[in-house]
Amino acid sequence: MKLVRVACVLVPAVALSACVANNPEGASGAEGAAGEPIDVRITDDTCEVSASEVPSGRVTFALSNEGTVRNEFEILAEDRLRIVGERENLGPGTHTDYTVLLEPGSYVTACKKNMVGALVDERDFTVTQGEAVEVSGDEQELIDAAVANYTAYVRDQVGQLLAATQDFADDYRGGKEEAARAAYAPARLFYERIEPTAEAFGDLDPALDEREADYQASEETDARPWTGWHRIEKDLWRPQDAPALDPAQRSELADKLVENTQELYDLVYSPDFTVSIADISNGAIGLLEEVATTKITGEEEAFSHTDLYDFQGNLEGARVAYGTVEDLAKRGDEELASTITARFEALQAALDSHREGEGFASYDSLDDKARRELSDRVDALRVPLATLTEAIVR
Repeated sequence: MKLVRVACVLVPAVALSACVANNPEGASGAEGAAGEPIDVRITDDTCEVSASEVPSGRVTFALSNEGTVRNEFEILAEDRLRIVGERENLGPGTHTDYTVLLEPGSYVTACKKNMVGALVDERDFTVTQGEAVEVSGDEQELIDAAVANYTAYVRDQVGQLLAATQDFADDYRGGKEEAARAAYAPARLFYERIEPTAEAFGDLDPALDEREADYQASEETDARPWTGWHRIEKDLWRPQDAPALDPAQRSELADKLVENTQELYDLVYSPDFTVSIADISNGAIGLLEEVATTKITGEEEAFSHTDLYDFQGNLEGARVAYGTVEDLAKRGDEELASTITARFEALQAALDSHREGEGFASYDSLDDKARRELSDRVDALRVPLATLTEAIVR
């Protein structure tokens, strides 16, 4: 089943050329006051949202994961298929704000334990008509340009991903292990740069990029096979106790990888594929969270230890996303924009110190001091970047 991404607000451009809906002064929803953050209390089995109705416009959710595992918060369209917004990689003890633009309509909120599998604690969520707020013409031009540029970037990256995946799959299917190992990390760069877009299409991201630990924790091992890049990674960098896959199994995995990547390509090149300005800024935030929660720990590439390539891809994707909205960020908070830019550069410099030739050192070769330095640089950036959406969505 193909899942279609829904823009929170904005596209087409004319929809915002005059105004956007925002929270009116003094209005209130069924349980939540306009402009006030909506508390979301997440446990392993619940996803409690403190309000079921709010006015349209900028909506901030105060997320708190009180569970024992990573989780994600999702806002879905009424059909429970189309994802309107999501915040992933909410580790145990995480407290963070998540801001989106929501148009009037009926939605569903839910969480997803371990970021895979069935939705947890689905709840109806209504967005009523809020007060209209004028958007200036020059600001609208910046919004339109950012959306157009980022859409083109996503499509370009997915196009390059498809070509690189086909070449990689040919090598793997043909038993050319050395060539496949050499192509693995560079091909994945294209995916890592636009990972939030792939994640917006429901089960497509797990089919392509699910780690073994997440698959085993999904409680779906009897219902579906483990597929995608990391299943092939394990075969190419086999642990001593893991049997090699036979040619038929390799061919099946390679074919499925290309098939799912083609589906991603078809989705982003579909005429109804859209992104909002909040999608772009939240995408930048999400990519840094991905670095902080999976790349720094070394769990992303558990067998190949090519985590620094993924780190680079996430960082580049976040920087491009930020770059497309930077002028808007400067209007909202020039000091914040300057801080983010400087910390992007500092993080890139720290990562560059681990380059080897045209690639990167194996992550398992980095000592604790080197990993701490990277972690500190990531944290220094993710703190100001987490407020980006609030600065540009007003």
